[in-house]
Parts: sequence; structure tokens; C-alpha cells
Amino acid sequence: MTEHSLDVITIGRSSVDLYGEQVGGPLEMMQSFAKYVGGCPTNIGVGTSRLGLRSAVITRVGDEPMGRFIRQTLAAEGVDVSQIGTDPHRLSALVILGIRDNETFPHIFYRENCADMALEEDHINADFIASAKAIVVTGTHFSRPNVEAASRASVRYARDAGTAVVLDIDYRPVLWGLTGHEAGEERFVADAAVTQRLQSILTDCDLVVGTEEEVHIAGGSTDTRQALINIRERTSAVIALKRGPLGCVVYTGDIPEDLEQGIKGPGFPVQVFNTLGAGDAFMSGFLRGWLRDEPWERCCQFANACGAMVVSRHGCAPAIPSFDEMNLFIEQGSAITPLRFDPTLNHIHHATTRVAQWPEVCALAFDHRSQFEEIADRNDVDRSRITTFKNLVCEAAMRAATHSDTDNIGVIIDGRYGADSLARITGTGAWVARPVEYPGSRPLAFEAGDNVGLELLTWPQEQVVKCLVYYHPDDEQGLRQNQEDKLLALYQACRTTNHEFLLEIIPPADTVVTDDTLARALGNLYAIGIFPDWWKLPPQETGAAWNNISAVIEAQDPLCRGVVILGLGASENELKRGFEQASGQTFCKGFAVGRSVFQASAERWFAGEIDDNEVIEQVGANYSRLMQLWAQRQS
Repeated sequence: MTEHSLDVITIGRSSVDLYGEQVGGPLEMMQSFAKYVGGCPTNIGVGTSRLGLRSAVITRVGDEPMGRFIRQTLAAEGVDVSQIGTDPHRLSALVILGIRDNETFPHIFYRENCADMALEEDHINADFIASAKAIVVTGTHFSRPNVEAASRASVRYARDAGTAVVLDIDYRPVLWGLTGHEAGEERFVADAAVTQRLQSILTDCDLVVGTEEEVHIAGGSTDTRQALINIRERTSAVIALKRGPLGCVVYTGDIPEDLEQGIKGPGFPVQVFNTLGAGDAFMSGFLRGWLRDEPWERCCQFANACGAMVVSRHGCAPAIPSFDEMNLFIEQGSAITPLRFDPTLNHIHHATTRVAQWPEVCALAFDHRSQFEEIADRNDVDRSRITTFKNLVCEAAMRAATHSDTDNIGVIIDGRYGADSLARITGTGAWVARPVEYPGSRPLAFEAGDNVGLELLTWPQEQVVKCLVYYHPDDEQGLRQNQEDKLLALYQACRTTNHEFLLEIIPPADTVVTDDTLARALGNLYAIGIFPDWWKLPPQETGAAWNNISAVIEAQDPLCRGVVILGLGASENELKRGFEQASGQTFCKGFAVGRSVFQASAERWFAGEIDDNEVIEQVGANYSRLMQLWAQRQS
């Protein structure tokens, strides 16, 4: 294939999937839902991007929050969204899905006059199609005249440009109007008109992929071999037959007497949890191999591994593995057949599919609670004024972000006094973290009580869970065990709710700290299965201490986002020295400093000596200088 700017373009359905979180009952009994992007082409766009291909999606979404969610999610996943149109007259499609058992997955399609089914021929750009090695068209987008015209135009432009054409049969009888809404789960209804429509596409295809039921509808026979023969009579395309847990078989030429005589790719033994989306993961893996000129056996291996990983998990697009994760699974497998419980794979999945990129973070931390209460009480000011002051600090941070030439702005804000600030800054693109610990507690206690996971369910996903623990590796055994147990429970809650985790470690003031103290503390926590996305640590006095910390992180979790340095109320000169000491350390990714920035202004504001504008100016100036010190640390 010649050089192209894209590997693959997928065309067609794009929706929001609302997945029931309760498992084992009918859809009407489900009480809460997880929100993901969905639709076969959209899932394949995400999957191929995660596997290292340059992908794009052509579709349409509504001019409303769900449409923005689809577009933003795809962009964050690295998918080209330049050809996703916004329809001002129609809503984005929705699908409500559930898991009743390992064979029953009820779902309802909300697709009446939806945006993605309003795709027209004039929405297809011939030059864009020509920019890809391959396009993927899907069966559903031949079910109505307008989307059929758009799909056929895409195929025509592809053939003219020498771009390969892939057909994912993607047969959903309900989307062809062959069943009622209550039968959204139905996978096969014989229909001659559908067969005729699908067969008319086959001549122009280079690759055709489908399950046995999908091959039956495209081939016009419920005898699988005869259906394959009927398809072969109309196309010389490679045919990939998906067979669920049995893997797949590829036919590059004539259909053999024994279907087992094709190129076989065995399946991977896993416990089925959710078959929805497995086919889209299969296609993603197959395309990764095919578009990188891998042997057919390798294409099958990639496809089957991706499908197996998705059937073990909740959701479609979010469950598709990254390339590194897929290779790890192929090479090492898993002793835990319900893969969603495999801690190693789960960590690799989480760490390699993070969508936000943060090479560095310069965070203004004003999550303090007890310190502000002390200032307010000392000045005989009602504690409700703490919220007002935090809003001023938030304003200072946002103004500093506006005038900064970096995109590493961050904040740490509590929910007790900083809820207004949290609501204001969440969703703006800033890095946002939020504490869970009860201030000053040792042993560790959580502000929301022991069931901290329930609290995290109420937090926006982009808010990083921050926990400060006063911990020393030489703590008395009972105290250490108590704190480690709580941290492990918190870490597991973060993974369950899909929140990133920042763990702040401060050795207690009355303990001896040497060059290996924090490194040993991190090693203890890694050893019990805690893998934070971020560490927040005090500045180190020596390069040896930093080297020890970096060595532990590199050995235990090279996918860690890194360390941010805390301030502990240090002066700017002290912080400058701390920043310089950390220069050259691979895992030092920024700072999270608070009192050094706002303490003096807080004392004077609560005492009535300065007004709101002066707080904003002073805090903003201090924060900006600190960012400059960080940027200049190696000069």
C-alpha cells in the first residue's frame, strides 16, 4: 500500500451507550448506568487507535451534550474527528444495554430520526477517503436510502483512490425494521431484501468480516458453508468468519469442503461476562494486523485476543485493549479467566488507555480545611467565608491559566469548602484533584467515612482522587497495617469508579527520615498492590533520595504518570532549591503547592486588611512566579 496520512476510516453508527451497572436481572430492574461511546464504527475507531493505527470516524452527532461527549471522547482517544458533522435538528443516538447472564444481553436502541442516520452522500469528502489505507463500511448504513448513498459514495471514492474497502456486516435486524423495539438483542432474522442489499456491496470489498449469523444474512442461507460459497461467488475478498470462543477462520480463496481447512485462529479461554462489543474489538485487532501486513495467523491472533479481553469486561469501546496490553495477554495469558479481575491486566489497561495527557502538572493546592478553619476562628470570622476565599483563589488560578503559555495548569480543591470552585473549574481542561482524607488523621480516616467508594461514585470522572497519609515504612506494625489496608481499599475504589489516584506521602514529623525512607515507603505500597497514577512527595534534600525514589517507580510501575512536589508552606527560595534538586529526575512531573502561594493573602484577607481583588492579584502573581521557577529549574 502507498503512504497515507490515515490507516483506517470507519463510517456509520455513533451513539452513547448507557450500560446497566447491575448484573443478573432484566433491564427494567437496573438502577444505574455507565456512559460510554458506542456504535460499531465508533468502537472500531477507538479500538484501532488504541492499537496504534491512525483512525478516523465519519458520522454525525447532535448539537447537544451527548454529541459533544462522543466527539470529545473520540478526540481524546486520538481519533480524527474532522469529518464528524454536527446536526442541529437531530439528537445523538442512544442505546440502553444490560447484562442478565452470559448469554442474555438485553438492549434498546433509541435511534428514531437520530443524527448518525442523517448522513448524506454530500457529507463524504473524496479526498479524505483517499487519505486512508482502508475504509470500513457497516451493514446498518445500507438500511436506508440516504445512508446507503453515503456508504456507496465512500466505497466509490475508495476504489477510485486505491483505498481498500472493508465490510463489517454488523447485522442488527431491529435496525432494518425487521423486529420490534423489544427485540433489540435479536441477531438473526432471514430477509431476502437485506440479503440482496448486502450482496450488492460485496463486489467492491477487499475484506468481509462477520459472525456465522451475519454470514448467513449476507450469503442468503442458514447453512454456513453455502452462505460462504454464495458470498465467494460475488467477491474475491478475504472473508473472516468470527466463531466466538472458537476463534475465527479466514478464507482467502475458494471455500473448502471442510470449513476447518481455512486459516484458523484459535480463541482464548476466558470467562464470558459481556459479548457486546466483542466483534468491534475483533475487527480492531484484525485491522491492526492486516494494515501492518502481518501474516493471516497473526491477524487472527490479534483479533481473537482483543475479542476475548472485551467479553470479559463491562462496556464496549472502553474495554478494548491497548497494543501493549494485547501483546502482554498474548504472550503471558492470565491465570484468572474472568479477566476483569486480573490485577496486572487491569493496571496495564488503565495506565495505557488514559485519555488525558499530562507531561507536567503545576497545581495550586487549596484543599486545606483545618488550616483555613484556624485562620477564620482566629479572626472571629464565620467559617462560611472560607468558601468565598477559595473562590477567589480559584479565580486567581484561572486567570493565571489564561495568561500562561503552558497547558499544565492544575488545582487541588476540597469538596467541603471548595465545592463551588470545583464545579467551576471541572470541565475547563485544567488538571483537577480532590482530597478524600480526613485532615490530620493518623491512622488514616476518610472524610466521607469508610465506604469511600460510594462517595467516589458521585465525583466527575476527571477529578483525580487525592489522599494524604502520614506514613513511615518503620511505623509500628499495627498502625502500618491499618493504613495500608485503607489505602488498598481506596485504590481499588478508584479503579472501580475509573478515577485516577494521587497518593501523597508525608513521613510524620517525629520520625527519622533518610535518603531511602520514601523509596521504602513506595516499595511497601507497591508490594501490596497499590499503583497510584501520581505520587505527591516532599522535596528531597539530596539527589540520592530522588534516585532511590525513581528507581522504585521505574522497577515497579514505569507507566506511573509521575511525582508532583508538595510545598509544606516553604518559601519561594526553598521551593526553588527543591525544584532544582529534582531537575533531571524522569519521574518528577511538577508541583502541587498551596500555603506558599496563598497563606499571606489569607491571613490579611480574613483580618480585613485586603480586599477580594488584592487576593486575586497576589495569589495569581505568586502562582505565576512558581510556574516560572519550575520552568527555569534546569537553566
